[in-house]
Amino acid sequence: MQEIRAALGLIGPEAQVSGQGNLPSRYAVTELLTASMAAVGEALAGVMAGTGLASVAPAVTVDRRLASLWAGHSLEPLGWEMPPVWDAVAGDYPTRDGWIRLHTNLPHHRDAALSVLGVGVDRAAVARALMERDKDEVEAKVVAAGGVAAAMRSRAEWRAHPNGAAVAAEPLIHRDDPVPAPALTWQGRPDRPLAGLKVLDLTRVLAGPVATRTLAGFGADVLRIDPPGWDEANVVPEITLGKRCAMLDLTDATDRETFERLLAEADLLVHGYRPDALANLGYDTQARQALKPGLVEITLDAYGWTGPWAGRRGFDSLVQMSCGIADAGMGWAGAEKPTPLPVQALDHATGYLMAAAALRLLHRAAAGEGAGRARLSLARTAELLCAHRQEVPGRLSLSHAAEDRQAAEEATPWGPARRLKPAITVAGAPMAWDRPAQRLGSSDPAW
Repeated sequence: MQEIRAALGLIGPEAQVSGQGNLPSRYAVTELLTASMAAVGEALAGVMAGTGLASVAPAVTVDRRLASLWAGHSLEPLGWEMPPVWDAVAGDYPTRDGWIRLHTNLPHHRDAALSVLGVGVDRAAVARALMERDKDEVEAKVVAAGGVAAAMRSRAEWRAHPNGAAVAAEPLIHRDDPVPAPALTWQGRPDRPLAGLKVLDLTRVLAGPVATRTLAGFGADVLRIDPPGWDEANVVPEITLGKRCAMLDLTDATDRETFERLLAEADLLVHGYRPDALANLGYDTQARQALKPGLVEITLDAYGWTGPWAGRRGFDSLVQMSCGIADAGMGWAGAEKPTPLPVQALDHATGYLMAAAALRLLHRAAAGEGAGRARLSLARTAELLCAHRQEVPGRLSLSHAAEDRQAAEEATPWGPARRLKPAITVAGAPMAWDRPAQRLGSSDPAW
């Protein structure tokens, strides 16, 4: 997908693609995942050549089969089980005039949806209540109550929607003008090009954590910060690989001092809060730059940056409902219910694009071209995907074969496991993680 290279300004040699197969979908999911991973490798190769870690940009290869599998699950537990992916209430429901999806994995989102419907934690009762409502009405009321939901729309309906039209007009990657700053340095090595790079991770499920996990795979020191009591049990073993995870209460004066010290020492900030969330805590763009002049930033939101839904909470599965992917999949599959992508490809592809955008900004910062900021969204990645229909049948299974997994066991806090082999290969700089997945809050808030 040349749109990705153009958006990132990549001009070096293109990555080679190995492996076989496509995930079954109306859209070119495997192509999107492969291209976004290739962008990471190409951007890293540029950093290595630009900072003197390599005499020329090293060769990059992406395995399309492994790229597809990483978007499913990367970890095979040995003698234990991962928690369920979805809450008991989450899912797609028919309404009086169509379909709606409720995302209730977080307790306060579930409470908001149930309060609108006037029922308890009972899937059958939720289904009955929704059959008596219109999808747009429920969507609006759940969002107003602080929850998250998405009515299913067709592609035509989304393009005609004010937010859909706004997202379609946005660039794939928003890049703000760079801020003058001293040239950025870190202790990269040819085999670990991001060693010494301090990445402050303020992200949640799922694209942001994928981005920072990717940077950790090439040596970055990633410190994830969550509020006390926060958990994402169903994905933590997947997305904390290579990171340290701490907790801070940004309403507490002592914890704020710690956070500000961490931010002042960071090289890169990656955050996925809604646009006003950090500002409401006293950390708007100006405050962040005052604490760390020259800070490089990558920011994510769900529904784009210019439309009426720019501040709306959202997740991959909801964006698929909103933008017409689930409806198109239903028609393609000849199904009678919403048919999403076979994996959460918007999350994963956007995560890799975030990592690639960070590497491009770091490349420029290292060259003394100033500190930059980039913004991405799940909805804009969806527009890219929807421009590429898949014409060949996709039969790739998400089941792991023995040769897909690394030989060494990963000693996680939950038990031993085997991780997939990396899908990205950069010559001379193998992708590997310095620590296994961790529980949230298991580390001290310190570099």
